[in-house]
Amino acid sequence: MATMLEYIKTILQKVSFDKALFEKELRKAVNMLVPDELKELKSWCYKQFGKMYRVVLNRCFSRVVPG
Repeated sequence: MATMLEYIKTILQKVSFDKALFEKELRKAVNMLVPDELKELKSWCYKQFGKMYRVVLNRCFSRVVPG
């Protein structure tokens, strides 16, 4: 069975065509995950979507522990 983190990654990939939907799902994920998962998600998101959605990522991860 996939972890919540893997599930969230799948969702983010599927909604990445729409900036508003991507941000909505990312905000939900940030509130749902534990700190270790959040650090992994942050790193993954910047690798996957850093060029396309850097502003959104900066906004969503601004209140998260650096990592």
